[in-house]
Amino acid sequence: MEKVYVIQPRLDDNCRALHEEAVALIESAGAEYCGTTYQTIKNINPATYLGSGKLEHIRSLLSGLDDITVLFNGSLSPSQTLNISAALDGRKVIDRTTLILDIFAGRATSAEGKIQVELAQLKYLYPRLKGKGEALSRLGGGIGSRGPGETQLETDRRHIRTRINYLEQRLKDTERRRALTVKRREKRNIRTIALVGYTNTGKSTLMNRLTGAGVLEKDALFATLDPTARMMNIGGLDFLLVDTVGFLQDLPHELIEAFRSTLESALNCDLALIVCDATGDHDMQFTTTMQTLEGLGFDRPYLKVLNKCEDIEDLTPYADFVCISAKYGQNIDGLKQAVYDVFKERFTDCTLCVPYSEVSEFSSLAEDIAEHSRRYGEDGIEIDCTVENTRLARFKKYIKRA
Repeated sequence: MEKVYVIQPRLDDNCRALHEEAVALIESAGAEYCGTTYQTIKNINPATYLGSGKLEHIRSLLSGLDDITVLFNGSLSPSQTLNISAALDGRKVIDRTTLILDIFAGRATSAEGKIQVELAQLKYLYPRLKGKGEALSRLGGGIGSRGPGETQLETDRRHIRTRINYLEQRLKDTERRRALTVKRREKRNIRTIALVGYTNTGKSTLMNRLTGAGVLEKDALFATLDPTARMMNIGGLDFLLVDTVGFLQDLPHELIEAFRSTLESALNCDLALIVCDATGDHDMQFTTTMQTLEGLGFDRPYLKVLNKCEDIEDLTPYADFVCISAKYGQNIDGLKQAVYDVFKERFTDCTLCVPYSEVSEFSSLAEDIAEHSRRYGEDGIEIDCTVENTRLARFKKYIKRA
């Protein structure tokens, strides 16, 4: 098992949370965490980020310890990565972005997901090709080596650029198909709810609780990468529930852009459920999620959902959240009611009376109602249903009560 030693820069009060995430990311990558050096950063060294004294201290600490990868828990330029590696006797050095990209490469299962990850990796590695094979050969196996493959990464810039262009075109084709799917959903009046939020907050568990989808549930960062969509019914209304990739602090720009097409389900939804973890820093999780979404142009209504509340006795401080436990099913009905309340102003409950002579004509409209019950009378069929207000005029002649 690959061992990883962390260099944690202290830039602000958030460094502890970032360090905890780094340890979780290392474990998610299938590696072993073996220690940390903290360093307060006042002035960034453009060549090595850290000062020469601190690098010498780290070199001495790791002296004689083979096969230890050094993770700088932040972003490094190509030259900084090479210079730090040289200062540490040629030891493999990766940054936070490389680690996250590696996890994504190991988790992508769909064709689209694999394209997105490869594109993000190539865009990130492209400027690091200036070191030719020397720098890249240091990657060896382990973290940072999954994905496109060593032979592609050691080809010249022109070949890499051609590959990037090809992958971008394939993603554009996917986006066009996705746009057509969205239009078909709108035409069929299918309302979409997106599960979004920080990674490992229990979105997939909630997806399974609401729909029985059977999505992988795992206590690991980025356990779910490829989106899953399932139908569900609340109060007689049909919804398409979509589970999306989780967010993280300082999520690499390359990944956000590469996964933009996947995140379209969140950007175009009728309602977003922003899921946070009651056992973690839920305020930070919500802020990070909103900053990421707003950076992509998100402007849809949303509900704040606080998951993993099973051990919290006093929920008063969380009044702006819908508090649930997806694992144990606590307050799931309350969440469903909150979802229904968001949509109910768009709908009218009414009773339709359809003459038997017009049943055939009415059948072409039936898909636009949520039917609750029906009764067969002398003059026709009475149907208790819910109709979206924008489509109510189509049923004007059938409305008996509204």
